[in-house]
Amino acid sequence: MKDSVVLVTGAGRGIGRGVAVELAAAGARVVVNDLGTDAAGGGNDDTPASSTVDEIVAAGGEAVLNGADVGDWAAARAAVDQAISTYGRLDAVVNCAGFLRDRIFHRMSEQEWDDVIRVHLKGSFNISRAAAERFREQGSGAFVHMASTAGLIGNFGQANYSAAKMGIVGLSRSIALDMARFGVRSNAIAPFAWSRLIGTLPEETPEQRARVAKFREMRAEMVAPLVHFLLSADAADVTGQVFVVRRNEIFLMSQPRPIRSIHHGDGWDVESLRERLVPSFRTGFTPLERSGDVFSWDPI
Repeated sequence: MKDSVVLVTGAGRGIGRGVAVELAAAGARVVVNDLGTDAAGGGNDDTPASSTVDEIVAAGGEAVLNGADVGDWAAARAAVDQAISTYGRLDAVVNCAGFLRDRIFHRMSEQEWDDVIRVHLKGSFNISRAAAERFREQGSGAFVHMASTAGLIGNFGQANYSAAKMGIVGLSRSIALDMARFGVRSNAIAPFAWSRLIGTLPEETPEQRARVAKFREMRAEMVAPLVHFLLSADAADVTGQVFVVRRNEIFLMSQPRPIRSIHHGDGWDVESLRERLVPSFRTGFTPLERSGDVFSWDPI
């Protein structure tokens, strides 16, 4: 990664900060993007991003501050332009920016839906789309996007966040397919990590406090080594994949593929479907589970 240029969004706190610091320590020059909103997406403060830049510079690295709103098309393009005008090139993008607006689905407002989709999904598109032009010209580049097991598996009260994160998985896969011919790679990571977003989880009962305590063990910077690897030349043939990081564990996640089928030579009607579909498929149905139900053991 030495002398490469990486744009990291949401790099003022949490996973983004950990990634930026890790990459800078490896010799990368980092554009530290963060609008500086609170956990619910409100406000605007460059202090977190400035702090990340200061930490990198104090350790002997190179970094520059960018306060662009990734959900804005023009601002995202300006962030990419800043990387190129400051360092002369752009080699990789890490999309971490986001926030939560949790609400049980039947009470979720249009604004809560739109705001989360705008930053997580549209923001990842905006930054990636701007960078893609440069990557195509130079015949190289790498993306890592932050997804979530809330989308891959499910969670309560996070329809907006889950939809955005699952959309990011599709976005990453599409980028990998469309840009492979230009030597560009794209992968997604669904991280388990303590962050200000996880810090909004309730701690009112012993069970809730125990759950939060487990998350505290999964430090945000523990995600950074996998990001570092995926951006490096060592992962030159790794693209279109979805990983999960959980403390010292790394998982390669499956992606949807057919698992069984039925056919009817004369075509289907409601009666034949009633007779055959559920009995044939029932044992293959995916149960209604949350992330914690699937990852039910303590992190290693």
